[in-house]
Amino acid sequence: MKVEELTAKILDNNPNMDRYQIALAVAKRTDQLLNGATSKLSVSKNIKAADLALMEIAEGLIIIKGFVDIEK
Repeated sequence: MKVEELTAKILDNNPNMDRYQIALAVAKRTDQLLNGATSKLSVSKNIKAADLALMEIAEGLIIIKGFVDIEK
């Protein structure tokens, strides 16, 4: 899948999230993968860590929490 399709899937499944929050989550998961975390997907090892992180989030294997809306 393309990055745009994966991002759209995440936004459809999580209507309260925005692209900035997705980028933060992907960055954090990418860092975990690069530091030795095992993937929750079985894919070839030729895939980039950031793409793998985005796919894991899109499939719902990684739960994103901790974002709080601050009302002004």
